[in-house]
Amino acid sequence: MEVQETRVQTDRVLTIPNILSMARLAGVPLFLWLILRPEFGGPESDGWALLVLMLSGISDYLDGKLARRWNQISSLGRLLDPAADRLYILSTIVGLTWREILPLWLTAALLARELMLLVMVAILRRHGYPPPQVNFLGKAATFNLMYAFPLLLLSDGSGWLATLAAIFGWAFAGWGTTLYWWAGILYVVQVRRLVKADK
Repeated sequence: MEVQETRVQTDRVLTIPNILSMARLAGVPLFLWLILRPEFGGPESDGWALLVLMLSGISDYLDGKLARRWNQISSLGRLLDPAADRLYILSTIVGLTWREILPLWLTAALLARELMLLVMVAILRRHGYPPPQVNFLGKAATFNLMYAFPLLLLSDGSGWLATLAAIFGWAFAGWGTTLYWWAGILYVVQVRRLVKADK
């Protein structure tokens, strides 16, 4: 989890929080392979995909908690954590859209926001600024989406459990997408202020 507190940072790479973040990154291609197996004639592996996603959520919580508790906040960790969050969101969007669980309009809305942030990061770099730190709204958006996606995957079935998962999954998806864009607009405002002050 992204750490916003002003504490001493370390340049160490092999810390427990960083190892957790690296493991989370390594889980991205595994998750994508599991979710897309049925599309390529393989057996249905949604249960395993959900497990990988759950472990990712747990490690996302733990890496920030441990970094704060053990004073192992690092520059690498501040890059790895949001990178892992975004890659999980992107891989889930790809997988669920491919399987026609997510509609194209929602996929387009989420990807457009990511594209907007990439443009903002490019502008900041041109002016000598680092990428903006993840704010509370951004974290809340990611939290909602990381709940929405496994529920929507679970809804791709039949019975009362799938129906319940669809209701809660779409609720989280709606909140998450709204917060995702809200956080993105705040980043744009922040970038605009920095660039304006730089002139």
